[in-house]
Amino acid sequence: MKKTFILACMLTCTSMLATAQSTNTPKFDKRQENQQKRIDEGVKNGSITPKEQARLEKEQQHLQKKEDKAKADGKVTKKERASMQHAENKTSADIHRKKHNGQHN
Repeated sequence: MKKTFILACMLTCTSMLATAQSTNTPKFDKRQENQQKRIDEGVKNGSITPKEQARLEKEQQHLQKKEDKAKADGKVTKKERASMQHAENKTSADIHRKKHNGQHN
């Protein structure tokens, strides 16, 4: 009985760990955080207008929804990660363009 309980606990812990690892996206999360900082800096120094900020914030929300959808089934696949990275790359390029397009607040 005691061995069965210990085995059951070990299996539960192992499956929980596997699930946590398969939906873990630290690079994506860190990059989103960095992109948000870049947007905030652009707003603060006037290189991003309020209209541009609204558009960039909407893109950030889209990235979050994409991540949430990928994690919904408990596993983020290589294809989903690639799609998320592509969307991040696009948003990053948009942030750069908006910060350097000569429009100021």
